[in-house]
Amino acid sequence: MMMSMTKIGKKVQSFVAISALALMTACAPTMPTGPKVDTSKPVPVALLVPQSSDATAQIAADLENAARLAAAQLDDLEIDLRVYDTVGDATVAARVARQAVDDGAKIIIGPLYAEAANAAGTAVADDGVNVLSFSNNTTIAGGNVFVLGKTFDNTARRIVSFAAEQGKERAMVIHSDRIDGQMGLNAFQGAAADTNLRIVSAQSFELTQESVVNTVPLIRASAEIEDVDTLFLTSSSAGALPLLAQLLPEAGLDPANVQYVGLTRWDIPPQTLELNGLQGGWFAVPDLTRTENFSTQFQEQFGNRPHQLASLAFDGIAAIGALAQAGFDDILTREALTQPSGFQGVDGIFRLKDDGTNERGLAIATVQDKQVLIIDPAPRSFAITGF
Repeated sequence: MMMSMTKIGKKVQSFVAISALALMTACAPTMPTGPKVDTSKPVPVALLVPQSSDATAQIAADLENAARLAAAQLDDLEIDLRVYDTVGDATVAARVARQAVDDGAKIIIGPLYAEAANAAGTAVADDGVNVLSFSNNTTIAGGNVFVLGKTFDNTARRIVSFAAEQGKERAMVIHSDRIDGQMGLNAFQGAAADTNLRIVSAQSFELTQESVVNTVPLIRASAEIEDVDTLFLTSSSAGALPLLAQLLPEAGLDPANVQYVGLTRWDIPPQTLELNGLQGGWFAVPDLTRTENFSTQFQEQFGNRPHQLASLAFDGIAAIGALAQAGFDDILTREALTQPSGFQGVDGIFRLKDDGTNERGLAIATVQDKQVLIIDPAPRSFAITGF
């Protein structure tokens, strides 16, 4: 295991572009339990990342650098950031989480993987130390474990609500038979339950080219029988999305007549935007201006564009900073972390929920002339009506 310690001083360079990411003021109620923090002294924070795993070494480095970038922007507050290597292993994650608390950590940011995050949370639960994991797997959320990752449920709620507002009424979900595909289906079904839009059909496929090709006629037949006006696609650009975007229009499901809607980012990689079947389609994105500001400043500071998960480390430190700057000693308890006004992060507003999941402000984008066009901007506050 490798551990490094750094203390970020108060007098560090401020970044003009990132100043738009000013933290929301946190209103901290009286907290009966949880670790006490002396905010007049450096706040000890443990960062758990898979440093020595070859597959994730660069991600780990970007997560650490993003955390340092966030800590450097906290006025009148010093973060004592201690980095622990999980090696990408749940057993090691549990051990170093325990060590981090023994070393004085009042909160843990990370680990990266769901199993490791769950193990780390269990290891320090009796100490009342909360874990802000980088996972988006909501099955591990709860107790002292929160997930910072972008969840299918949050994205589905935003995109389904928008579709319903546009008058869409009958939708089909097209998903793989793998766990992420099933989770996507569940997310769409749960989101639709709160709207006037109905999920009238669902079609799964094995994640092979042959299976996708053979499933397309079934999708078309079901769409016609059920009079579908919307197709919800759970696949990503790295999965079946490109093939579906080609074959479904060729089979007669014209995007001009049936609305294509994605659960994943269609602008990553940018080449995905060139697919004819996605023209006019809808998908959810964070506040792209804020995201680009972060990426630019990260590159200026560290010499490379950050991995897309790096923003989660920034968000974790940003939340801690917002709460700590309130000056109370009980600002890292569950009650404080879940304060309803939320926080400002790299991608816009976010808040942690009582069940350990999160809610993020997202914009609705469409693809027009192979470019991203925002048609419904991300909310700036959770107080906005209808969010």
